[in-house]
Amino acid sequence: MSKTKHHRDGEGAASADAGGTPEASHTVMSSAESDDDVAPRRVTRAGVVTAERARDADSDGGVAGASAAAVEGGADEAEAPRRKKLKAEVYEAELAKLALELHKLEDWVTYRKLRVVVLFEGRDAAGKGGAIKTITAALNPRVGRVVALGVPTEREKTQWYFQRYVAHLPAAGEMVFFDRSWYNRAGVEHVMGFCTELEYQEFLRSCPEFERMLIRSGILLFKYWFSVSEEEQERRFLARLDDPTKRWKLSPIDLASRTRWVDYSRAKDEMFAYTDIKQSPWFVVNADDKKRARLNMIRHFLAQIPYEEVPSPEIVLPPRQTEKREGYMRPPITEMNWIPEVY
Repeated sequence: MSKTKHHRDGEGAASADAGGTPEASHTVMSSAESDDDVAPRRVTRAGVVTAERARDADSDGGVAGASAAAVEGGADEAEAPRRKKLKAEVYEAELAKLALELHKLEDWVTYRKLRVVVLFEGRDAAGKGGAIKTITAALNPRVGRVVALGVPTEREKTQWYFQRYVAHLPAAGEMVFFDRSWYNRAGVEHVMGFCTELEYQEFLRSCPEFERMLIRSGILLFKYWFSVSEEEQERRFLARLDDPTKRWKLSPIDLASRTRWVDYSRAKDEMFAYTDIKQSPWFVVNADDKKRARLNMIRHFLAQIPYEEVPSPEIVLPPRQTEKREGYMRPPITEMNWIPEVY
Protein backbone atom coordinates (compact mmCIF):
# COMPACT_ATOMS: atom_id res chain seq x y z
CA MET A 1 0.00 0.00 0.00
CA SER A 2 1.21 3.50 -0.72
CA LYS A 3 1.92 5.39 2.47
CA THR A 4 1.74 9.14 2.93
CA LYS A 5 4.69 11.20 4.08
CA HIS A 6 4.49 11.79 7.84
CA HIS A 7 5.14 15.17 9.38
CA ARG A 8 6.68 15.96 12.73
CA ASP A 9 3.58 15.13 14.74
CA GLY A 10 2.22 12.38 12.51
CA GLU A 11 -0.57 14.45 10.94
CA GLY A 12 -0.57 14.80 7.17
CA ALA A 13 -1.12 18.04 5.29
CA ALA A 14 -4.70 19.00 4.58
CA SER A 15 -6.33 20.38 1.47
CA ALA A 16 -5.11 23.83 0.51
CA ASP A 17 -8.52 24.53 -0.91
CA ALA A 18 -10.09 24.55 2.55
CA GLY A 19 -10.75 28.26 2.40
CA GLY A 20 -11.40 28.53 -1.32
CA THR A 21 -14.45 28.29 -3.50
CA PRO A 22 -15.27 24.63 -4.06
CA GLU A 23 -18.34 24.92 -6.23
CA ALA A 24 -16.58 22.85 -8.87
CA SER A 25 -16.07 20.12 -6.32
CA HIS A 26 -19.79 19.51 -6.12
CA THR A 27 -20.84 19.66 -9.75
CA VAL A 28 -21.74 16.53 -11.68
CA MET A 29 -18.52 15.14 -13.14
CA SER A 30 -18.13 13.55 -16.52
CA SER A 31 -17.19 9.90 -16.76
CA ALA A 32 -13.62 10.87 -17.58
CA GLU A 33 -13.37 13.09 -14.50
CA SER A 34 -14.98 10.56 -12.20
CA ASP A 35 -12.29 8.02 -13.03
CA ASP A 36 -9.58 10.24 -11.54
CA ASP A 37 -7.99 9.61 -8.17
CA VAL A 38 -8.91 5.93 -7.92
CA ALA A 39 -5.34 5.11 -6.95
CA PRO A 40 -4.00 6.50 -3.67
CA ARG A 41 -2.19 9.80 -3.95
CA ARG A 42 -0.15 11.97 -1.64
CA VAL A 43 -1.76 15.09 -0.24
CA THR A 44 0.86 17.65 -1.15
CA ARG A 45 -1.08 20.86 -1.72
CA ALA A 46 1.19 23.62 -0.43
CA GLY A 47 0.46 26.26 2.16
CA VAL A 48 -1.77 24.40 4.61
CA VAL A 49 -0.90 23.62 8.19
CA THR A 50 -3.28 21.61 10.37
CA ALA A 51 -4.03 22.56 13.96
CA GLU A 52 -1.70 19.86 15.21
CA ARG A 53 1.22 21.59 13.48
CA ALA A 54 0.53 25.27 14.04
CA ARG A 55 -0.88 27.75 16.55
CA ASP A 56 -0.80 31.44 15.90
CA ALA A 57 -2.32 34.72 16.91
CA ASP A 58 -3.80 35.64 13.57
CA SER A 59 -6.73 37.88 14.50
CA ASP A 60 -8.97 36.83 11.61
CA GLY A 61 -8.85 33.15 12.57
CA GLY A 62 -6.59 32.04 9.69
CA VAL A 63 -3.08 30.60 9.73
CA ALA A 64 -0.44 33.29 9.48
CA GLY A 65 2.05 32.75 6.69
CA ALA A 66 5.07 33.24 8.94
CA SER A 67 3.87 30.69 11.50
CA ALA A 68 2.95 28.21 8.78
CA ALA A 69 6.35 28.55 7.18
CA ALA A 70 8.10 28.15 10.54
CA VAL A 71 6.26 24.96 11.37
CA GLU A 72 6.69 23.54 7.88
CA GLY A 73 10.40 24.23 8.28
CA GLY A 74 10.53 22.16 11.46
CA ALA A 75 10.25 24.86 14.11
CA ASP A 76 9.15 23.75 17.55
CA GLU A 77 5.38 23.78 17.96
CA ALA A 78 5.69 25.67 21.24
CA GLU A 79 7.18 28.64 19.38
CA ALA A 80 3.89 29.38 17.66
CA PRO A 81 1.93 31.73 19.99
CA ARG A 82 -1.60 30.83 20.96
CA ARG A 83 -4.45 33.16 20.11
CA LYS A 84 -6.27 35.07 22.79
CA LYS A 85 -9.53 33.64 24.00
CA LEU A 86 -12.49 34.89 21.99
CA LYS A 87 -14.70 37.15 24.07
CA ALA A 88 -18.18 35.79 24.77
CA GLU A 89 -19.92 38.90 23.44
CA VAL A 90 -17.97 38.74 20.19
CA TYR A 91 -18.77 35.04 19.79
CA GLU A 92 -22.48 35.54 20.47
CA ALA A 93 -22.72 38.49 18.08
CA GLU A 94 -21.00 36.63 15.25
CA LEU A 95 -23.03 33.50 15.92
CA ALA A 96 -26.27 35.49 15.72
CA LYS A 97 -25.28 36.79 12.28
CA LEU A 98 -24.40 33.32 11.06
CA ALA A 99 -27.67 31.92 12.46
CA LEU A 100 -29.61 34.31 10.24
CA GLU A 101 -27.62 33.13 7.24
CA LEU A 102 -28.25 29.50 8.18
CA HIS A 103 -31.97 30.27 8.13
CA LYS A 104 -31.62 31.71 4.63
CA LEU A 105 -29.70 28.65 3.50
CA GLU A 106 -32.32 26.40 5.05
CA ASP A 107 -35.08 28.19 3.13
CA TRP A 108 -33.04 27.95 -0.07
CA VAL A 109 -32.45 24.22 0.37
CA THR A 110 -36.19 23.71 0.87
CA TYR A 111 -37.13 26.01 -2.00
CA ARG A 112 -34.71 24.44 -4.49
CA LYS A 113 -35.26 20.91 -3.12
CA LEU A 114 -31.54 20.41 -2.59
CA ARG A 115 -30.02 17.40 -0.85
CA VAL A 116 -27.11 18.26 1.42
CA VAL A 117 -24.85 15.91 3.37
CA VAL A 118 -22.24 17.20 5.82
CA LEU A 119 -19.77 14.83 7.47
CA PHE A 120 -18.09 15.71 10.77
CA GLU A 121 -14.96 13.72 11.51
CA GLY A 122 -11.96 14.15 13.79
CA ARG A 123 -10.35 12.85 16.93
CA ASP A 124 -12.28 12.25 20.13
CA ALA A 125 -13.09 15.52 21.94
CA ALA A 126 -12.31 17.57 18.84
CA GLY A 127 -15.62 19.46 19.10
CA LYS A 128 -17.66 17.82 16.35
CA GLY A 129 -20.79 17.39 18.45
CA GLY A 130 -20.72 20.97 19.72
CA ALA A 131 -20.41 22.31 16.19
CA ILE A 132 -23.34 20.22 15.02
CA LYS A 133 -25.50 21.38 17.94
CA THR A 134 -24.61 25.00 17.21
CA ILE A 135 -25.65 24.63 13.56
CA THR A 136 -28.85 22.69 14.12
CA ALA A 137 -29.99 25.01 16.93
CA ALA A 138 -30.74 27.54 14.20
CA LEU A 139 -32.51 25.09 11.88
CA ASN A 140 -35.89 23.49 11.52
CA PRO A 141 -35.36 19.88 12.70
CA ARG A 142 -37.49 18.71 9.78
CA VAL A 143 -34.94 20.21 7.39
CA GLY A 144 -31.66 19.84 9.29
CA ARG A 145 -31.33 16.31 10.64
CA VAL A 146 -28.51 14.80 12.72
CA VAL A 147 -27.36 11.22 12.25
CA ALA A 148 -25.14 9.68 14.92
CA LEU A 149 -25.16 5.93 14.47
CA GLY A 150 -24.11 3.54 17.19
CA VAL A 151 -22.39 0.19 16.99
CA PRO A 152 -23.73 -1.81 14.02
CA THR A 153 -26.07 -4.65 14.84
CA GLU A 154 -25.23 -8.25 13.99
CA ARG A 155 -27.45 -7.97 10.91
CA GLU A 156 -25.84 -4.69 9.82
CA LYS A 157 -22.40 -6.28 10.11
CA THR A 158 -23.38 -8.66 7.32
CA GLN A 159 -24.61 -5.89 4.99
CA TRP A 160 -22.71 -3.93 2.37
CA TYR A 161 -20.67 -1.56 4.50
CA PHE A 162 -22.27 1.66 3.22
CA GLN A 163 -25.81 0.27 3.40
CA ARG A 164 -26.79 1.53 6.84
CA TYR A 165 -25.57 5.02 5.99
CA VAL A 166 -27.47 5.14 2.70
CA ALA A 167 -30.72 4.72 4.64
CA HIS A 168 -30.10 8.10 6.31
CA LEU A 169 -29.28 10.13 3.21
CA PRO A 170 -31.48 13.20 2.64
CA ALA A 171 -34.55 13.51 0.48
CA ALA A 172 -35.29 16.68 -1.49
CA GLY A 173 -35.19 19.78 0.69
CA GLU A 174 -33.19 18.19 3.52
CA MET A 175 -29.76 18.58 5.11
CA VAL A 176 -28.22 15.69 7.01
CA PHE A 177 -25.33 16.17 9.44
CA PHE A 178 -23.38 12.99 10.17
CA ASP A 179 -21.71 12.97 13.59
CA ARG A 180 -19.11 10.48 12.41
CA SER A 181 -19.90 8.62 9.24
CA TRP A 182 -18.74 5.81 6.97
CA TYR A 183 -15.20 7.00 7.74
CA ASN A 184 -15.40 5.00 10.97
CA ARG A 185 -13.87 2.18 8.96
CA ALA A 186 -10.80 4.24 8.08
CA GLY A 187 -10.40 5.40 11.67
CA VAL A 188 -11.53 3.61 14.78
CA GLU A 189 -12.40 0.31 13.09
CA HIS A 190 -9.00 0.07 11.45
CA VAL A 191 -6.96 1.26 14.43
CA MET A 192 -8.82 -0.82 17.01
CA GLY A 193 -8.98 -3.93 14.85
CA PHE A 194 -12.75 -4.01 14.43
CA CYS A 195 -12.42 -4.75 10.73
CA THR A 196 -10.08 -6.97 8.75
CA GLU A 197 -7.22 -5.64 6.67
CA LEU A 198 -9.08 -6.76 3.55
CA GLU A 199 -12.20 -4.82 4.61
CA TYR A 200 -10.06 -1.75 5.32
CA GLN A 201 -8.33 -1.92 1.93
CA GLU A 202 -11.65 -2.34 0.17
CA PHE A 203 -13.04 0.71 1.96
CA LEU A 204 -10.14 2.90 0.84
CA ARG A 205 -10.69 1.77 -2.72
CA SER A 206 -14.48 1.97 -2.82
CA CYS A 207 -15.12 5.09 -0.69
CA PRO A 208 -14.13 7.59 -3.41
CA GLU A 209 -16.31 5.72 -5.89
CA PHE A 210 -19.22 5.76 -3.43
CA GLU A 211 -18.89 9.50 -2.88
CA ARG A 212 -18.64 10.24 -6.60
CA MET A 213 -21.83 8.26 -7.05
CA LEU A 214 -23.59 10.37 -4.42
CA ILE A 215 -22.39 13.58 -6.06
CA ARG A 216 -23.45 12.43 -9.55
CA SER A 217 -26.91 11.75 -8.12
CA GLY A 218 -27.18 15.42 -7.14
CA ILE A 219 -26.22 15.26 -3.47
CA LEU A 220 -24.05 18.12 -2.20
CA LEU A 221 -21.40 16.46 -0.04
CA PHE A 222 -19.11 18.31 2.38
CA LYS A 223 -16.48 16.72 4.61
CA TYR A 224 -15.02 18.48 7.65
CA TRP A 225 -12.12 17.19 9.73
CA PHE A 226 -11.86 18.80 13.18
CA SER A 227 -8.17 18.95 14.00
CA VAL A 228 -7.16 19.15 17.66
CA SER A 229 -3.74 19.07 19.28
CA GLU A 230 -2.65 16.36 21.68
CA GLU A 231 -2.40 18.87 24.52
CA GLU A 232 -5.89 20.25 23.95
CA GLN A 233 -7.44 16.81 23.66
CA GLU A 234 -5.82 15.86 26.97
CA ARG A 235 -7.19 19.00 28.61
CA ARG A 236 -10.71 18.20 27.39
CA PHE A 237 -10.47 14.60 28.55
CA LEU A 238 -9.47 15.78 32.04
CA ALA A 239 -12.35 18.26 32.05
CA ARG A 240 -14.74 15.42 31.28
CA LEU A 241 -13.37 13.41 34.17
CA ASP A 242 -14.08 16.31 36.53
CA ASP A 243 -17.61 16.95 35.24
CA PRO A 244 -20.20 14.23 36.04
CA THR A 245 -22.49 15.59 33.29
CA LYS A 246 -19.78 14.99 30.67
CA ARG A 247 -18.29 11.74 31.94
CA TRP A 248 -20.54 9.74 29.63
CA LYS A 249 -18.50 11.13 26.73
CA LEU A 250 -15.47 9.12 27.84
CA SER A 251 -16.13 5.73 26.31
CA PRO A 252 -13.65 2.85 26.48
CA ILE A 253 -12.76 3.62 22.86
CA ASP A 254 -12.05 7.24 23.75
CA LEU A 255 -9.74 6.17 26.56
CA ALA A 256 -7.96 3.70 24.29
CA SER A 257 -7.36 6.47 21.76
CA ARG A 258 -4.93 8.12 24.21
CA THR A 259 -2.57 5.18 23.87
CA ARG A 260 -2.86 5.14 20.07
CA TRP A 261 -2.39 8.79 19.13
CA VAL A 262 0.23 8.03 16.47
CA ASP A 263 -1.80 5.10 15.10
CA TYR A 264 -4.75 7.43 14.59
CA SER A 265 -2.45 10.00 12.97
CA ARG A 266 -1.22 7.43 10.48
CA ALA A 267 -4.76 6.26 9.79
CA LYS A 268 -5.90 9.84 9.19
CA ASP A 269 -3.00 10.49 6.80
CA GLU A 270 -3.77 7.35 4.84
CA MET A 271 -7.48 8.18 4.76
CA PHE A 272 -6.73 11.64 3.34
CA ALA A 273 -4.38 10.15 0.74
CA TYR A 274 -7.19 8.03 -0.69
CA THR A 275 -10.30 10.14 -0.11
CA ASP A 276 -9.26 13.80 -0.39
CA ILE A 277 -10.41 13.86 -4.01
CA LYS A 278 -11.23 16.86 -6.17
CA GLN A 279 -14.93 16.03 -6.35
CA SER A 280 -15.15 15.65 -2.57
CA PRO A 281 -12.25 17.33 -0.76
CA TRP A 282 -11.61 17.36 2.96
CA PHE A 283 -11.87 20.70 4.73
CA VAL A 284 -9.78 20.92 7.91
CA VAL A 285 -10.99 22.95 10.89
CA ASN A 286 -8.51 24.24 13.47
CA ALA A 287 -10.48 23.03 16.51
CA ASP A 288 -8.19 23.90 19.43
CA ASP A 289 -10.48 26.87 20.13
CA LYS A 290 -14.06 25.58 20.08
CA LYS A 291 -15.73 28.96 19.58
CA ARG A 292 -13.49 29.97 16.72
CA ALA A 293 -13.82 26.52 15.20
CA ARG A 294 -17.61 26.74 15.17
CA LEU A 295 -17.69 30.22 13.68
CA ASN A 296 -15.09 29.42 11.04
CA MET A 297 -16.69 26.14 10.09
CA ILE A 298 -20.20 27.61 9.77
CA ARG A 299 -18.92 30.57 7.77
CA HIS A 300 -17.07 28.24 5.43
CA PHE A 301 -20.06 25.93 5.03
CA LEU A 302 -22.33 28.85 4.13
CA ALA A 303 -19.88 29.85 1.41
CA GLN A 304 -20.06 26.44 -0.26
CA ILE A 305 -23.67 26.67 -1.44
CA PRO A 306 -24.67 29.75 -3.45
CA TYR A 307 -28.02 30.72 -1.94
CA GLU A 308 -30.44 33.59 -2.10
CA GLU A 309 -33.03 34.88 0.27
CA VAL A 310 -36.35 33.25 -0.55
CA PRO A 311 -39.30 35.67 -0.50
CA SER A 312 -41.67 34.54 2.22
CA PRO A 313 -45.39 35.28 2.13
CA GLU A 314 -46.73 37.72 4.68
CA ILE A 315 -48.17 35.90 7.67
CA VAL A 316 -51.39 37.28 9.11
CA LEU A 317 -52.66 35.90 12.39
CA PRO A 318 -56.35 34.94 12.08
CA PRO A 319 -58.80 35.96 14.83
CA ARG A 320 -58.68 33.61 17.78
CA GLN A 321 -61.71 31.57 18.72
CA THR A 322 -63.14 32.84 22.01
CA GLU A 323 -64.55 30.76 24.83
CA LYS A 324 -67.49 33.06 25.37
CA ARG A 325 -68.57 32.99 21.75
CA GLU A 326 -68.34 29.20 21.62
CA GLY A 327 -70.07 28.66 24.95
CA TYR A 328 -67.08 26.88 26.46
CA MET A 329 -66.24 26.86 30.18
CA ARG A 330 -62.87 25.67 31.45
CA PRO A 331 -62.81 23.11 34.28
CA PRO A 332 -61.45 24.38 37.62
CA ILE A 333 -57.67 24.63 37.59
CA THR A 334 -57.61 22.98 41.02
CA GLU A 335 -58.55 19.69 39.34
CA MET A 336 -55.27 19.64 37.40
CA ASN A 337 -52.01 18.13 38.60
CA TRP A 338 -49.72 21.15 38.67
CA ILE A 339 -46.02 20.65 39.28
CA PRO A 340 -44.48 22.43 42.29
CA GLU A 341 -43.11 25.88 41.40
CA VAL A 342 -39.72 25.52 43.07
CA TYR A 343 -38.20 28.38 41.07
